[in-house]
Amino acid sequence: MSLIPAWREVSARPGVVVAPDERLPWPQTAALGAQHVIAMFGATVLAPILMGFDANVAILMSGIGTLIFFVLVAGQVPSYLGSSFAFIGVVIGATGYAGGGAANANIGVALGGIIACGALYTLIGLVVTATGTGWIERLMPPVVTGAVVAVIGLNLAGIPVKNMAPTPFDAWMQALTFVSVGAVAVFTRGMTQRLLILVGLIVASVAYAVLTNGLGLGKPIDVTGIVNAAWIGAPRFAAPVFDAKAMLLIAPVAVILVAENLGHIKAVSAMTGRDLDRFMGRAFVGDGLATMVSGSAGGTG
Repeated sequence: MSLIPAWREVSARPGVVVAPDERLPWPQTAALGAQHVIAMFGATVLAPILMGFDANVAILMSGIGTLIFFVLVAGQVPSYLGSSFAFIGVVIGATGYAGGGAANANIGVALGGIIACGALYTLIGLVVTATGTGWIERLMPPVVTGAVVAVIGLNLAGIPVKNMAPTPFDAWMQALTFVSVGAVAVFTRGMTQRLLILVGLIVASVAYAVLTNGLGLGKPIDVTGIVNAAWIGAPRFAAPVFDAKAMLLIAPVAVILVAENLGHIKAVSAMTGRDLDRFMGRAFVGDGLATMVSGSAGGTG
């Protein structure tokens, strides 16, 4: 239970399950970390854009929030904290944001609500830590937590399809990317199968380059913007404004966050065969504190 835990190293043999207190060799662990950054990056960036937040601040707070969570659970709950889509509707409602990718003029009001949500979430975590997980599991059984996560995903699934596929060619490339990841999951084994998102994305990117840069069927890959971008700079931080109406509107999102986190921890427990219930309250507190820190700097919940 030290601040920097010592995970036991296991090999990546077929059928080996890596437990929360274990790790693969460092090169493979680094590759899995890179894959998870890519897997989380889309939602972590898309959510602030949809709410008019600064995506750079959201990315920074995502990393800081994950480290806060890591310390609270002593490195024993594998979880990455990205922007939650559960905030999108209430933030838009509280700020009157019209969308379009422009900056949200009332971001301070939303941040105050996000901090209130984090405080409520932290309080729930402290109660769970003191009283145990029985009541929260009876209140939110798997049929509830699974449905909450599924509804959030299905409700918002059309947003990336609509926004990221303006042409039929782009829509087909989305489908090809999906199929590439699925093919890696089904037809490969070992470490390649564990890196299905990373490998599938590479395959789809190569196919896209051949079809666009090679055959001219779509917008070619152009790295000029990346090369010319300002690689180092200060994020545009924002200060919260504590408006009672916005806080009352946004704070109840904590219930959804509890369902998301509870479902995640139960899923990890089921996949690894390790009971993580003793970390449940601390995981809620870590997530709540991370949300408060993010909101205080201009980031998403």
